[in-house]
Amino acid sequence: MSVVTSPRRRGAGSFAWHLGALAVLAVVLYPVVWVIGGSFKPNDEIVGSLELFPADPLTDNYRRLADGIADIPVSTFFGNSLVLALGSVVGVLVSCSLAAYAFARIGFAGRSVLFALMIGTLLLPYHVLLIPQYVLFQELGLINTYTPLLLGKYLATDAFFVFLMMQFMRGLPKELDEAARLDGCGHARIYWSIVLPLCRPALITSAIFTFINAWNDFMGPLIYLNEPEKYTVSLGLKMFVDQDGVANYGSMIAMSLVALLPVLLFFLAFQRYLIDGMATSGLKG
Repeated sequence: MSVVTSPRRRGAGSFAWHLGALAVLAVVLYPVVWVIGGSFKPNDEIVGSLELFPADPLTDNYRRLADGIADIPVSTFFGNSLVLALGSVVGVLVSCSLAAYAFARIGFAGRSVLFALMIGTLLLPYHVLLIPQYVLFQELGLINTYTPLLLGKYLATDAFFVFLMMQFMRGLPKELDEAARLDGCGHARIYWSIVLPLCRPALITSAIFTFINAWNDFMGPLIYLNEPEKYTVSLGLKMFVDQDGVANYGSMIAMSLVALLPVLLFFLAFQRYLIDGMATSGLKG
């Protein structure tokens, strides 16, 4: 026996659902709105003020960014972060795709054991490896360089991205490889000309998350970089707090908003491929 729901009851349920969704949206967006409003407030009105936007907005916080931080132009921090982020993206895409191809398309002895060991590295906390890695790079004389921050990206140490690409490659038909071998192609040609073009959604998904992680990384640059001229944006924000613990919150918030723009633009440029990758990740053949 079917139960017929009256239009009035359906309308009330829809109204309640939308009202709840708007309430959740307000909670999620409140920090963003507060930060935007705080960037136009004087420093003494940011902490303890209940109003989101000031009655008399100021642009001094953004103007101070043009003066730099401790005589270092803000563009220097953005340039350093861009070098690390783009370098990390290139390293992850090259090394992780090669490792993923080996696990997904090549049958070799010990593949299952090596794959299990690789997945096991996901269980290791970052801080467990921090001290031995620091000692190693210190002995090699690579402290205060970008090498410790980029080297691992070119050695396929990001097991999550290897796993992501490998799962995507496993969904590709094996007949493509067989047809390519009949035409005389080796693994290098199959990898470059067949597998990589078909794995574009997985590659761009990995690139987006790698760029965001590298751009927002704070711990790595804090440990390995000593000179302010080599600082990234995340470390540049720390410089707004002086040695006496007095913070210039207005300029810090303004720079935080500006620092979001590259990540937002990168995401918007490739979000279509990210959605395509999620939509096709469960398809085979």
